[in-house]
Amino acid sequence: MTDSSFFCVAFGVGTQNAKNEWLEVYYPQPLFQPAKSLVEKLGAIVGYEGGNAAISIETEQVSALCKELEAAKIDTALVAPLAQSQQPLVLTFIEKDSALSSTPEAYLKLHLISLRHVKPHGTNLSGIFPLLPNVAWTNQGAVDLTELPQRQLDSRLKGELLEVSSVDKFPKMTNYVVPTGVRIAHTARVRLGAYVGEGTTVMHEGFINFNAGTEGTSMIEGRISAGVVVGEGSDLGGGCSTMGTLSGGNNVIISVGKNCLLGANAGLGIPLGDRCTIEAGLYITAGSKVNLLDDKNQLVSTLKASELAGKSDLLFRRNSQTGTIECKANRSAIALNEELHAHN
Repeated sequence: MTDSSFFCVAFGVGTQNAKNEWLEVYYPQPLFQPAKSLVEKLGAIVGYEGGNAAISIETEQVSALCKELEAAKIDTALVAPLAQSQQPLVLTFIEKDSALSSTPEAYLKLHLISLRHVKPHGTNLSGIFPLLPNVAWTNQGAVDLTELPQRQLDSRLKGELLEVSSVDKFPKMTNYVVPTGVRIAHTARVRLGAYVGEGTTVMHEGFINFNAGTEGTSMIEGRISAGVVVGEGSDLGGGCSTMGTLSGGNNVIISVGKNCLLGANAGLGIPLGDRCTIEAGLYITAGSKVNLLDDKNQLVSTLKASELAGKSDLLFRRNSQTGTIECKANRSAIALNEELHAHN
């Protein structure tokens, strides 16, 4: 995917406030990297003139748009029902992977990550925060915060309860996308825009932020912060944390390699190579002083943890007598419980 290549067009149904401002958009079937000829035909119907654009459409236009999809041999089962919608509709075009310019565009890019069309860091999300309104996520959908008191009163007068599950810019992923082959024990802890690889299990205390996630079979009982990617076969123990781009990682992209183990309540502030282990309760930051040991537990040198970034087969532990952080070759392979993931 390059800046100059058209890569997505999507039909969306969403929610607007009383000012006709978008609160959120659901895209049931984004067309990723469609044929240019199809884009031109769809664009002609709605007046699309190129670039990145979110164009409001009427239900009457859906039939004409579906005819073009059918002519291109694209299944319209998730598009045709939009003709019966009483909610606002939008047709969003993304021609260049540039900074975001609208709320529908922001939601589409988050969908693309959660649908596994692009991986974390695989699309430009610059400017996303101002474009995601902070809304009340309720059992009746997204509600503008200024309109919430009236909506709560209206529900009470009908003998109903408007339940507010969260107040946030990001919704939970599973209200928009449920990837194949995963288990998520507590869906509110995985945001839209998370990339959850097939075979991943996210336990109740596990968390995956947007533009972050797992590449394959992994056990997540800890926190995957924004921008962090976890490699195939790795295990994040209960309460452990990874330092994201929004939580101290800054320009350094923290990652976890394949077949790694972060022990319970451990922390990671450097990119980790493959087959590495961090002892339970040990938080490694870039500036942590680490004693590097040989296979006979003899001191080789003392260095900053950042100097070990990206290196594989390392075991980080804390000396229980001196409190110093030590690192030596990790001779034990981390294997996830195969039976645990067999039925995802």
